[in-house]
Amino acid sequence: MPFRAPKRRAVTPQGQGRFPGYDVLDEVRRWDDVTAGVVLARLDPPAEPSFFTDAEQATAGALFDLLLAQHRQPKVPVLALVDQRLAVGETDGWFFEDMPEDPEAWRVTLAHLDEEARRLHDTPFHQLTVAQQGRLVQGIHDAETWHGLPAGHVWSLWTRYACAAFASHPWAWNEMGFGGPAYPRGYKALGVDKREGWEVPDRQQRDPVPWARRVEDARRRHEERFGAGPTASRRTGPAADRQAGSTASRRTGPAADRQGTR
Repeated sequence: MPFRAPKRRAVTPQGQGRFPGYDVLDEVRRWDDVTAGVVLARLDPPAEPSFFTDAEQATAGALFDLLLAQHRQPKVPVLALVDQRLAVGETDGWFFEDMPEDPEAWRVTLAHLDEEARRLHDTPFHQLTVAQQGRLVQGIHDAETWHGLPAGHVWSLWTRYACAAFASHPWAWNEMGFGGPAYPRGYKALGVDKREGWEVPDRQQRDPVPWARRVEDARRRHEERFGAGPTASRRTGPAADRQAGSTASRRTGPAADRQGTR
C-alpha cells in the first residue's frame, strides 16, 4: 500500500532544508512494522479536532504557527498531532503543582490568550498579524506571572507540546537530515563526516548557531529601542525557571516517550 503520493517525496516544512533530495521515508521498508505504523500515522492525523473546540483550534493553530515559524505550506500538522495526543490523554506524565493538569491548562491558557488579543486589539488572536501575535506572546514569555499562572510554566506547556509534535514528524526529519528509527537497520558508518549510503551531505557547511545569535541580538536591540510587548508585567526579580521539572510537580502516570522513536 502506498504511504505517500509520488509527488510528495522529500517534503520539508515550508520547503526548507539543508539536505536536498533526502527523504527518511525511503528507508521505511527497513523498519519493523510497529515502528513504521507509528511514524506513517503522523503523515495524516485526523483533520477534525477531537479535543479542542473550534475556537480553541483557531487560537492554538495560530499559536503553533507562531512558535514554530510555520507561515507557509507545507506545514507539519502540529495542531492535529497535539489535539490527537490530548484527546487520548497522552501527557508527559507530570504537571507543575502551580498549574492545572495539561488538558485543562491548555483550555485555560488558550482562552486567556484569545481574551487578551481581543482586549488589546479588538480582534481574535488568530486574526492578528504575525507581528501583533509575536509582541503579545513575547510579553507572556518575559513576564513573571500571567493571569495568575507562572508565565514560565505556561511557556513550558506551549513549547513542550509544539516542539514534541514538530520534531516527531518525518518532514522535520527530512529538514534536519535525521535518519529515523535505527532498529532493526542500525548504523555502520560511525565517525565524523561518515555517512551511510542512504544519507546525503549537508549543503550548507555553516554553523547555524552564529546566525541564531544574530537573531537574538536583533531582538534585544529592538526591545531596547521600542520596549517590550504590550502585555504582561516586566520582570522585577529572578525569572522563573523555564525548564520542565524545575519546581515540585505531581506525577500523574509513568512518563513515556509519546512521540519520538528510539
